[in-house]
This record gives sequence, structure tokens and C-alpha cells, in this order.
Amino acid sequence: MASCVVRDWEGKESGQASIDLKVAKESSALDLMHRAVLRQQAHSRQGTASTLTRSEVRGGGRKPYKQKGTGRARQGSIRTPLRPGGGIIFGPKPRVYNLSMNRKERRLALRTALMARLEDLLVVKDFGLTLQKPKTKEITDALGRLGISLDSKVLIILSKPSEIIRRSVNNLQRVKVIAADQLNVFDLLHANALVVGEDALATIQEVYGND
Repeated sequence: MASCVVRDWEGKESGQASIDLKVAKESSALDLMHRAVLRQQAHSRQGTASTLTRSEVRGGGRKPYKQKGTGRARQGSIRTPLRPGGGIIFGPKPRVYNLSMNRKERRLALRTALMARLEDLLVVKDFGLTLQKPKTKEITDALGRLGISLDSKVLIILSKPSEIIRRSVNNLQRVKVIAADQLNVFDLLHANALVVGEDALATIQEVYGND
């Protein structure tokens, strides 16, 4: 079990919160998280790259020149892979890049990644609830009060992100908002700082606490 300091919207300490998640053994943790990240990146690939083989290139039905007597190498088609504009040998074709990983391993990797970032995790009470309309400056000011640099990559984890908060961070390229029940290993490891709503911490414990 790990304890975290809870801060309010002004950045002042307002209490303590705890989180207790089962993590992988130290000997296998890095390999497990690495495989989870590779799987996530592989699943994001479209796999639509496609090149034309010799049989698919248009034209080339007529023999370019006669077989003998020219002094040149024999050619049967101008669409051979040996000539410019010809087919591609062993080029990419549409495929699925998905990698398999069972559910228990995925959840264990997620819990391990989250617990590994506890030093960079900031718990905030009622994050952004006072916002009446989308305003990017309110978010940047709040991050500044929490001691987070504007150059840092920030992942904001909320129980149910409101449309106001989502629109407030739209112009911040290095800030991302995600729901507590939709965490992923890549975002957890990629961010320099994690800002978690106090209610989101309870959601994380409820959703990911059990195997």
C-alpha cells in the first residue's frame, strides 16, 4: 500500500489518500511492461501499406524487343522488378500487426506501470470542478500551482472528464485527459507527470484492484 498527499485546486495540501494494487515481481516487471507497450503500439498500426507485384502492375503485355540479335539481355516485360516502374519484390501488403497478450498479463502490466510512477503522481481534490466554461489558462495556472512545468508531458486522470475540461486542454499539446477506467500502459509511462483526481483514485482501485 502506498500513500499520497492530496492537494486542492489551489495546490495546497488537504489530506492523504492511499492506493494498493498488486504489481509484478521486480525480475519480470520491465519485460511485462515492455510487451504491453509493444502490443499497444502494434494495435495502433493501420497495416494498410500495399505495393504492386509484377502481376498487378498495369501494362507489360508485349515483349519489349526481340529475343535475339540486339546484344542486350533478354526481356519478356517492361514491368519486371528489374526495371523502373516495374513490380516490387516482397513489398508490404495489407496485414494485421496485432500481438497477443492475455488479460491477466495486461492488467498486471497496467497496475505495475501505475505503481512505478507514484513519485510523479499528484492527487488533486475536485480537479477543475470550479470551471464554468472552457479556459486553457485555468488549467495551465493550476498545473503551475502544482509545481508542474509547462514543458512537461502531463497525463490528467479523472473519474469522468467533463467536456469543459476536455476543451480546456485541447490547445495544450503536452497535456492529455483520460478517464480512470480507460488507462493504458503507454500513456502512464510516457508522461512526465500524472495528475489524478481524488475520486479517480478510488475508481482506479475499484476497477483495477482485482485480478
